[in-house]
Amino acid sequence: MAKRSAGKSRQRDLPRIKTVPPGPKARAWVARDEQVLSASATRIYPLVVEQARGAMVEDVDGNRYLDFTAGIAVVATGHAHPKVVQAIRQQAARFIHMAGTDFYYPAQVKLAEALNRITPGKGTKRTFFSNSGTEAMEAAFKLARYRTRRPLTIAFLGAFHGRTMGSLSLTGSKAAQRRHFSPLVPGVTHVPYAYCYRCPYGLTYPSCKMHCVNVIRDVYLKTVVPPEDVAAIVVEPIQGEGGVVVPPPEFHPMLVELAREFDMLYVVDEVQTGMGRTGKMFAVEHWGVEPDILAIGKGIASGLPMGATVASATVMNWKAGAHANTFGGNPVACEAALVTIELLEQTLVANAAMVGGHLLRGLEELKARHRLIGDVRGKGLLIGVECVRDRETKEMAIQERNDIIQRCFRKGLLLLGSGQNVIRIVPPLTITRHEADAALDILDSVLTDVEGG
Repeated sequence: MAKRSAGKSRQRDLPRIKTVPPGPKARAWVARDEQVLSASATRIYPLVVEQARGAMVEDVDGNRYLDFTAGIAVVATGHAHPKVVQAIRQQAARFIHMAGTDFYYPAQVKLAEALNRITPGKGTKRTFFSNSGTEAMEAAFKLARYRTRRPLTIAFLGAFHGRTMGSLSLTGSKAAQRRHFSPLVPGVTHVPYAYCYRCPYGLTYPSCKMHCVNVIRDVYLKTVVPPEDVAAIVVEPIQGEGGVVVPPPEFHPMLVELAREFDMLYVVDEVQTGMGRTGKMFAVEHWGVEPDILAIGKGIASGLPMGATVASATVMNWKAGAHANTFGGNPVACEAALVTIELLEQTLVANAAMVGGHLLRGLEELKARHRLIGDVRGKGLLIGVECVRDRETKEMAIQERNDIIQRCFRKGLLLLGSGQNVIRIVPPLTITRHEADAALDILDSVLTDVEGG
């Protein structure tokens, strides 16, 4: 990363609140929004964006915020990266759309070749392009059934795989996401994830001997899920929506071993954890495992809608017409994704690891000073700060977590929640130590205010 000079250039990287948000213009836009847009959207606070660049967002009233949401872990290369913008403009001037499932164009082929190269696993792979992470998971779900001809799937409690009906059937994060939508796609069984920090069995890692994996074999496969009927085990490398839950080292290798034993497919949802977010191109690389099917979304095209499902040529062997769409592999999004991959490989994956480590150390220092922080966990720039009222009982500080996020917004730091009581930190991968320190200072100040009543 290029060194930044002191003075005005550094000041442009800091929040600036001119009008207590929401300002008058923001309030007016929110009022208009509420008249015409679906009430199902989960707006956290009244941020109305005017422009954004890098890790900084400016609202319609001129307030400037440090963005530690990255559009929900989407703008991996920061807002409006000049190289991404240039690629978008150049492709849009040539042509904007020619359905990639009906016709051919170079950008789609080049991107599939790049994904073949950077995704875990050797051998020939094939890619199916879609418009989002949930669509990438839909394709993975369908492909697993098609390839195995088996009707059942194992997913995890706390998992988030999307909100379309197939992906929602795999999701086990919040009841509100599933309420009134049953019956969902049948045949999905949810099992416990590696909640080592709050084990539902009251066990402690490593003495538990990875009970959360063995319970699948010793309980579920022997009682309710016949293994010969299971097409796939579907899993997030790190649960994002579920509370930024990082499993212990044995978890994923043991899942792969279980899948291989019963000829199930190991399907990995890297929609949030992939594209450099955790300090490696894909999070499963931290555990040295190779997925049979890999779903990608969010950061792949730095803000343009895109999803991708990657599998070995042996697995992705479905026939023409088995699955298709109109906009998947859009040429403009493909060109943005190609530049994104180039930037990730050049500097940004390494930067995510470096600045992520700096943030984790800074958050641990805050934990030593603030009683509300019960745990800090994550990899790279996917970090969770668990808020508790009591570290011994781990009583959740749900309202306090929500208050912290709102107060940070009013001081110029954009954050998201995760699970019931976790603050999720997912800034652009371009983030600097200077910007990270500014965020830590705001969070430190807010924690002091909240703890003081």
